[in-house]
Amino acid sequence: MKRHMRRGFPALVVAAMLVAALIAVPILSVTANLLLAGAGDTWSHLASTVLPDYILNTLILCVGVGIGVVVVGVSTAWLVSIHDFPGRRIFEWALVLPLAVPAYVMAYAYTDLLQFVGPVQTWLRETFDLSPGQYWFPDIRTVGGACVVFVFVLYPYVYLLARAAFLERASGMLEVGRSLGLGPWANFFRVSLPLARPAIAAGAALALMETLADFGAVTYFGVPTFTSGIYRAWFSLGDRVAAAQLAALLLGFVALVLFLERLSRGRARFHNTTGRNRPMPGYRLHGMKALGAVLVCLLPLMLGFLVPGGTLLHMALSEGDAQFGERFIQLSRNSFVLAAVTAFAAVVVAVLLAYAARLTGTLLPKAINRFVGLGYAVPGSVIAVGILIPVTRLDVWLSSQVQAWTGYAPGLLLTGGIGALVYAYLVRFLAVSLQTVETSLAKITPTMDDASRSLGFGHAATLRKVHLPLLRGSLLTAGLLVFVDVMKELPATLVMRPFNFDTLATQAFTLASDERLTEASTAALAIVVVGVLPLILMSWQIARSRRT
Repeated sequence: MKRHMRRGFPALVVAAMLVAALIAVPILSVTANLLLAGAGDTWSHLASTVLPDYILNTLILCVGVGIGVVVVGVSTAWLVSIHDFPGRRIFEWALVLPLAVPAYVMAYAYTDLLQFVGPVQTWLRETFDLSPGQYWFPDIRTVGGACVVFVFVLYPYVYLLARAAFLERASGMLEVGRSLGLGPWANFFRVSLPLARPAIAAGAALALMETLADFGAVTYFGVPTFTSGIYRAWFSLGDRVAAAQLAALLLGFVALVLFLERLSRGRARFHNTTGRNRPMPGYRLHGMKALGAVLVCLLPLMLGFLVPGGTLLHMALSEGDAQFGERFIQLSRNSFVLAAVTAFAAVVVAVLLAYAARLTGTLLPKAINRFVGLGYAVPGSVIAVGILIPVTRLDVWLSSQVQAWTGYAPGLLLTGGIGALVYAYLVRFLAVSLQTVETSLAKITPTMDDASRSLGFGHAATLRKVHLPLLRGSLLTAGLLVFVDVMKELPATLVMRPFNFDTLATQAFTLASDERLTEASTAALAIVVVGVLPLILMSWQIARSRRT
């Protein structure tokens, strides 16, 4: 099989390499600045003052968020997949809802809730008759607070992939474990957890890349990281070389995360040898065990969705934005269209890239996929600048050619519409769908490809008739993740949106920047609501497909 696949390059592989090259253009455009002059005054100043803080805070965020999302995501996924307890069917889809809350929106909500004049501290002072200096209260606007916010926003990455892995492998493997006398805990640590390790590592890697690329939450909390340093160097100090050098260090962190994720797999292979999974009978929990399972699932749901969502709802109803109405319908439509188009394109491109790497079995397609995936950790506005430079030059050339042939000056053809913005989203979020598709594709044993070839199917037919049906649930998951990420995306949208084209994210940012947080709560709540509906629908559909 491998010898056959490695003879030449099928058309699918050539197409995948061309698409990957197109996706890599903005990243190359940004890193090309490193070929300019060496360290200047800006870089020397950053290295001697704030660079140690950037490195330390980034490491703290990576360790804290990595441990947190794995603990929360795996524990909740294991409970709802393998056990039966009151409310399990609700938690099964509700636990993904924090994905609809952007990290910067949650930062706004918890800051309003926990600040000195907020409702929590006010209640404590009034209830226990305390003066301001008589009690200690943790400050949310710290690196520890940022870790907590990121954990409860990003744990669904691990939850979705781990739950899919548990369900796919549960029916047969756990029955074997039960027949050997293994209880629930032994089954978890000795059977399910090792088999789900690739999915857990992929989800944790996605959460860490999202953490590394965040700008809104860390800036609002005043935590200096590489992303805030990149923005300061590029947009405040006007030094793109220093910004590119900081971006290169950030990419180094991302490359390390991806390397550790691949290293964790070793030489192990995790194939699923059946395309049909029987429904799990599940461990029935009673009494205190059932109550504990409910509390474990309820806590992240409350902290990641119900509390910030309730805070936003209260602010929106009490004051909110006076312009709420028809304009918000337009803002919601703009956000929904951009998210839907990008999600579909990202899934198609991810399948193409992942299948091309599977076909060849060589290092080049795999290396290209890893390089393309680095875009997820690059701040959105940096990618936007990396796109604007080559695309604007292409736009000017196309306009001049049209004018030379027709005498009509069409203006900017590419950067004046949403096409360039969708392109930026693809560069930014392709890693989300690519990680998910690659993880699921790796679980399909190569013997299925052999069987397809023996029946006379080519590469495209094998993908269409064999792999895609098996990947259906994972493709839905990949599309879901990209859709919600685009709904929340802010920096690239601010830089690349067409004139008079606003989204819910830009509306919330504009108002929050003017310290009109209660007015910004309306747009922020709309982001959550628009993101929640497809989350519920797609999560329910995934759960239904797993049970059939």
